[in-house]
Amino acid sequence: MTSTFEQEVKRGERFQFGKNWSNFLSVLDDERIGKAENSLKQSLQVEDLQGKSFLDIGSGSGLFSLAARRLGATVHSFDYDPQAVVCTQQLKNRFFSDDKNWLIEKGSILDSEYLNGLSQFDIVYSWGVLHHTGSMWQALENAGSLVAMNGKLFIAIYNDQGWKSQYWKIVKKQYNQNKLLRPILTIVHIPFLLIFPLIWRLLIGRFKGRRGMSAWFDLIDWIGGYPFEVAKPEEVHNFFEKREFKIVNHNLCLGKMGCNEFIFQKQ
Repeated sequence: MTSTFEQEVKRGERFQFGKNWSNFLSVLDDERIGKAENSLKQSLQVEDLQGKSFLDIGSGSGLFSLAARRLGATVHSFDYDPQAVVCTQQLKNRFFSDDKNWLIEKGSILDSEYLNGLSQFDIVYSWGVLHHTGSMWQALENAGSLVAMNGKLFIAIYNDQGWKSQYWKIVKKQYNQNKLLRPILTIVHIPFLLIFPLIWRLLIGRFKGRRGMSAWFDLIDWIGGYPFEVAKPEEVHNFFEKREFKIVNHNLCLGKMGCNEFIFQKQ
């Protein structure tokens, strides 16, 4: 039987993130992994994650699950996209084969039955994922419920740019619903999404980005990433403050395109 995920892809309602990240693994090297580790340490304001439990919601390529495990955390990774689950498993096989402290599963943050089988975690991490579920606020609610007392929730949500965000939603929808348009949409947006940002990265000496990702695969992820929802920083702040979380760190776009990062601590 065809899975729900495959049906959504066939109808043009969902982007195949896992397919994109499987290609990303071909360029993954020690430098990128090191950058991913450093970004976790800087954002969480820690030197390591020894003795911590780490939940990676929407593990994608598996890079940040790997980074957390290398920093000493006990890791639980899950993703809705079957190919993303395979990517994460490939990284585990490559670096932590047969490691009992890293569990990988297929699951959805919107599946209450699956979530009921999980414990709570010291760190719940979901970077650039929850706005692609099709039900972002419910996904945020569910993610918060998985944080242990005094634990941290590390999320990144697309910045609401008003009409610009609406434009990108149309682009993403067309990309997924019309295969013939995909190369055209990619070529048209390359200068804005790839060339100009790469020039800027070269100028500031940060070619591979602070998180160790790839500009090209990020571009494909951005153009195709659907479903697509956005939020203003204050909306996310208010949402979690009402649920007894306090903000301990953030990195905001300041009105620009991209993701606002938030780290909340559960009171």
